[in-house]
Amino acid sequence: MEEKTEVIPEMPPMPTVPPSAPERTRRRMVIGMIVGAVIVAAVSSGITALLVSGSNRGSAGPRPTPALSSPAAPVEEPADAAAETQQTYNDSPTPEDFELTLKTTAKHCFGSAGCNITVEPHLSYLSVTSLDPEKTLSITYEIHGDESGPVIETMELTDQDQLTYDPVSITSPGRLTKVTAKITDVTVSSLS
Repeated sequence: MEEKTEVIPEMPPMPTVPPSAPERTRRRMVIGMIVGAVIVAAVSSGITALLVSGSNRGSAGPRPTPALSSPAAPVEEPADAAAETQQTYNDSPTPEDFELTLKTTAKHCFGSAGCNITVEPHLSYLSVTSLDPEKTLSITYEIHGDESGPVIETMELTDQDQLTYDPVSITSPGRLTKVTAKITDVTVSSLS
């Protein structure tokens, strides 16, 4: 009887350089999502500002204005990244966190008798920390330039960027009187 022998092939030689580590595709994906969210936020802020400013024309009474930037669109994050990032808000904003200017919407002067002026507030938020969208801010401010003295008004800020106010009519003592505004108080309350 004939004996059978099996030939076992030799093992291939081991590479001299260790294999390279796989690329970090997860990191690239997260960076891509962040860049995408920034682009979406920038585009939606511009569109929101155009829509809100277009809806203000021709209406009477209190009007919201787009004084602050719109919140960013929600971004789906990986589960572990969502646990790491916790949104913090400015729960106690102060008058110094805002800048207030007045826009003159009407002015009728009567020679030496002074002028009737209608102004509207334009509010800018200066702090780096976002405002809580679940809170309403009541912002009290003084308008200087009325012949009877300072005029005190209050406006409300909701959803971080929806400002509700009443246009203010004042009578200035002269054509060259400068009308200014200063925030005196900020009160925070929860949305009901």
